[in-house]
Amino acid sequence: MEIEENAALIVVDVQKGFDSAYWGRRDNPEAEKNMAALIDRWQETGRPVVFVRHDSRQAGSPLAPGTEGNAFKDFVEERRGTGAGPEVLVTKTVNSAFYGEPDLDAWLRGAARGGAADGRRGQLVIVGIQTNMCNETTARMGGNLGYDVLFPLDAMHTFDLAGPFGWSRTAEELTRATAVSLHGGRFARVVTTEDVLKGTAA
Repeated sequence: MEIEENAALIVVDVQKGFDSAYWGRRDNPEAEKNMAALIDRWQETGRPVVFVRHDSRQAGSPLAPGTEGNAFKDFVEERRGTGAGPEVLVTKTVNSAFYGEPDLDAWLRGAARGGAADGRRGQLVIVGIQTNMCNETTARMGGNLGYDVLFPLDAMHTFDLAGPFGWSRTAEELTRATAVSLHGGRFARVVTTEDVLKGTAA
């Protein structure tokens, strides 16, 4: 698998508030290590990186602006601004990173591609939190907009969740459902961190 030289890494909502017991049990303890490896590779190779932050409007949310939980986790914050390529911070209040400020699609088609005007949107690699929430929503919209979306499933995590009719699913079950829906529905290609790293090797 080849990763384009201007493929953008979208790092979604890797915020301290997700360490709160508020969310319950999570999956994939290796997620942060894999996210860090991908951020490092993108910054080393000068590819564009988008850091996305969720500014929750929900009362009592651990991600609310002005709270400690709204801040990026340390391993992300210490990497911001250190890469050789374009970088932007997108803030949002909804699930999709494409409905944030500044406009992500416009930035990706402009600054992130050196002002390229061929109309082709290129590749996105989406990592972060949560797999079946903001990551999945951003991937679906990216696919609809015409991006080639890669979704390294081991560089993200989610939480157990209760739904309607007394139904509930574990984080692992939700992760698998997201993978099947995105990949089977051709919104994105579900891959691994290793796949992506191999695709960016010199």
